[in-house]
Amino acid sequence: MSYENVTVEIIAENVGEITLNRPKSLNTFSLPLARELNQALLELDGRDDVRVIILKGSGKAFCAGIDVSDFFGKTAMEYKEWIETMETPLITMSRMKKPVIAQVHGVAAANGAGLVAAADLAVMASGARYGLTAINVGLNCIGPIVPVSKMIGRKRALELLFDGQLIKADKALDMGLVNRVVADDELEAETRKWAAELAQKSPIALQIAKTAFYGAADQDYYKAFEYMNEAFARMCTTEDAAEGIKAFMEKRTPNWQEK
Repeated sequence: MSYENVTVEIIAENVGEITLNRPKSLNTFSLPLARELNQALLELDGRDDVRVIILKGSGKAFCAGIDVSDFFGKTAMEYKEWIETMETPLITMSRMKKPVIAQVHGVAAANGAGLVAAADLAVMASGARYGLTAINVGLNCIGPIVPVSKMIGRKRALELLFDGQLIKADKALDMGLVNRVVADDELEAETRKWAAELAQKSPIALQIAKTAFYGAADQDYYKAFEYMNEAFARMCTTEDAAEGIKAFMEKRTPNWQEK
């Protein structure tokens, strides 16, 4: 598929990269961008030569939220369809088999903050900022708050939701919104390095781990153990599990079979 609002590349062995490509608009979400991003995520998730996906933005910002130039003149039902389209990529990332790493520079605001929260992992530039800013224009980040609250809990999530302030990278790290903060000029290299490291792991083990994690997230404590144990049992029957243990015992690099 050809894209106008995102670019899709294979940047290294088994690493795919999606770039939000509306730099003049700070990569804000339009309906076309939302649809293309969702399709690009599904495309890379379905490719055999991709094991890990990096999501980043072009220009000065990661993503500054939703483009409100398309806001006016809708019915309540049309607003519902509008926002559902914008939020679909956030849901898609949790349903994908392959890990997604957000590479965050400049600003990640509103729906951009939601993208970071919905990604499996996130690396943030030290000079970048993060926030649920929609309340400042009389709206609210009702969609992004869902993955944010899963990460940091009710009190801190409501603080971000009500304040609408942009926080610095070190505070985002302290709150658990991102995994790593690196120097601005090292962001791309460090993110790609991490993606390459993950791409060397057993693909099927990564995929089962991700699927099981999200599947167990909202289950009862004891049910979650049962669910995870079943997932582990399935993983033990894979060829990669046998290969990984043999390679460990033989002190060699495993040759993953991806099954």
